[in-house]
Amino acid sequence: MLQNDQEIPCNPLDPDGSLKAPSTEPSLHEISHPPQLPQVEDSAVTKAEKFERHGLLAGDDVTELPPSKRVKLDSDHSFNSGHGPTTSERQKGIAPIKAEYLVHPPGSRQDRSSTVVDDDAAEASIHVDKDSQSGGRGGKKKEKSKGQNTSRHFGSSNDEKGLCQTRAAFPEFSPAECRFGSACKYEHDLKKYLRDWKREDLTTFGGVCPIWSLKGKCDAGWKCRFVGSHMDERDLGDGRKELILVENEKFGEEPKSDATNETGVVNLVSTQDKIDLTKRRMKTPKADLYSDWLEKSTREMEKRHNQKRQKGEVEGGASDEDVASDKAPIEELRAQFTEPPFLPSEKRRIYFGPETPVLAPLTTQGNLPFRRLCVGLGAQLTYSEMAMSVPLLQGQKSEWALMKAHESETRPPRYLPGNSGLTDYDNFRDLKFGAQIAANKPWQALKATEILSRLCPHLRVIDVNCGCPIDLVYRQGAGSALLDNPAKLEKMIRGMNAVSGEIPVTVKIRMGTRDSKPTAQKLVDRLVYGGFESLQAGGGSSGVAAITLHGRSRQQRYTRNADWGYISDCAALINRFNEKSSNAADTVREGDSRYHPAGGRVFFIGNGDCYSHVDYNARLQDAKVDAVMIARGALIKPWIFEEIEQGQYLDKSATERLSMIEQYVRYGLETWGSDEMGVGTTRRFLLEWLSFAYRYVPVGIMEHLPPSLQDRPPAWRGRNDLETLLGSDNYKDWIKISEMFLGPAHKDFRFEPKHKSNSYEIEAEG
Repeated sequence: MLQNDQEIPCNPLDPDGSLKAPSTEPSLHEISHPPQLPQVEDSAVTKAEKFERHGLLAGDDVTELPPSKRVKLDSDHSFNSGHGPTTSERQKGIAPIKAEYLVHPPGSRQDRSSTVVDDDAAEASIHVDKDSQSGGRGGKKKEKSKGQNTSRHFGSSNDEKGLCQTRAAFPEFSPAECRFGSACKYEHDLKKYLRDWKREDLTTFGGVCPIWSLKGKCDAGWKCRFVGSHMDERDLGDGRKELILVENEKFGEEPKSDATNETGVVNLVSTQDKIDLTKRRMKTPKADLYSDWLEKSTREMEKRHNQKRQKGEVEGGASDEDVASDKAPIEELRAQFTEPPFLPSEKRRIYFGPETPVLAPLTTQGNLPFRRLCVGLGAQLTYSEMAMSVPLLQGQKSEWALMKAHESETRPPRYLPGNSGLTDYDNFRDLKFGAQIAANKPWQALKATEILSRLCPHLRVIDVNCGCPIDLVYRQGAGSALLDNPAKLEKMIRGMNAVSGEIPVTVKIRMGTRDSKPTAQKLVDRLVYGGFESLQAGGGSSGVAAITLHGRSRQQRYTRNADWGYISDCAALINRFNEKSSNAADTVREGDSRYHPAGGRVFFIGNGDCYSHVDYNARLQDAKVDAVMIARGALIKPWIFEEIEQGQYLDKSATERLSMIEQYVRYGLETWGSDEMGVGTTRRFLLEWLSFAYRYVPVGIMEHLPPSLQDRPPAWRGRNDLETLLGSDNYKDWIKISEMFLGPAHKDFRFEPKHKSNSYEIEAEG
């Protein structure tokens, strides 16, 4: 809760604006559980989530209905409240676990299978009607938002007193010079730091630093929690003994990575480039030229439209059919428009197919270590977490960190030539990793795209996010707000194609913003054929290379199943475009091939409720999509990609699952470091992942298959103690699991589940 004497924070998505803090008094809960305010290292989306959790939003009405008025999952089915099911038939909404593994018999007083909440609860706690909490406009807040997601607090993980950076990587008696001298607030006495301020070394991984084992030296130096494995004491011959850091002898004389370089990581942007962006020294000539052309063409369009109105040729605007019936005036109009300075170049060809299951862009959980884990388990295509365009243009370190990818993500995806029918696709030029960005104005998207294509050479695609439901993003006109502004979105994609070089541009959308008004089909039609304005200007297709559709609306969030019937309808539209249907020939909608994506084909990917190879294959066959994007299914069981490849259920043992957690921890330490802060960061993101992974119910104890993402399990016990522990919904057990590899948590470390029901969902997904 912000105090009266504190400065109102700036809007992380629009730094020139500010956020209005509520004037309510802090409650006892808020005093005892202080909110986690945005940190410097947070990305813009993470900051937006934190602002939203604390109610730091403008006082506008929220259009969505409160959760109590939403149609719940399978609401037409009700369970017998007095007695449990008496047969072995599968019950909707309940994971079908064999009776011998249930903690409480079905129908007993302790059976909680019929009272579990749906996934939307994590988001609903920050998405309810503001008036219902505030007592109307200007009224005082009546009741605090339910759930711990409104004030999550992770504490900190730092040494009691830090070691000065001039000592961190140097021998004891040969440090670098500190410009602050005796006034420095950090410790200069190395032995005192090791004895009094640094926590004891970790004994996990055999007590050997995993980074030192991998790279030959540890970037954390004396701060490393495994420093005992790469330090020694040498005799100087004058009676003194000096502490030194040692390098791994197995690397011999091979060159080592510097402290500023990250082994196996690509798309690293230099500090100087970020400074140039911050000081606005980095130019974007292509984006500037295209923006000028776009403004000029818009003025010409308005001028022509006004002239036609004055002459009475058009009354109240013309439909596509009206324009198509008058071809001669259209050709005359096209001749009046200036050719854009940059047409979409011959992009690198990409491919989506049955053999390329896609890992969705996931805020918070879709970090580099998790993507790396999924790639090792068979994920063929990955995306960065959603990055906001303005912070990228400002050179913010936290936002550019999202663009980092592991070298395993730069390898070509799986490709079976017999399935594709493509002739010019070069699989060896393709790679797995793509970037996803969000913007609310075309110029932001254009500038960010031009800079990304210049500074990040290892990008498969640049994807535009049109699905993020976070209120702060939506109110700024980005994310899912673009679904209601198709003309703006089309301009963005056309402009991005003009400045992205050989990198294709793709888009991810939802069905619409409202349940009752799906708009995705019209939007898809506009993107693949071109809108009215662009057709008048002489353009054709927007040039979008691929479209991903999440079968839910913004309002729906995660209530009810994804609508794959609607996804199928949109897929049929794109398939007709790809088949070059004669419906578009000899009409105003006949596309200019120069504006089509490379190869003239638009790929279509479906997203929603894929939790097994059975789901995956059914979506491909029934909806006729090119590939399926997987989000929650991968968070709950990352080996879903293995199941898809092998075409069978994999009953992973508890030991195998624990080894995946160990691998994630290793990847996390390599990414965030092995010092106290790096260990704390790794622990935090591990717990975020475990908040999904605990929901996995082993197929070996299930009575019916396939499993469903919407099912919630009653209390169950595993086939051994470790399996029971991995399935625990108590976050304190997740911390115990983290301590198996990261040792005891720091005394100031805190982890609070997103809400009391322990039901989790992605707050912003691309």
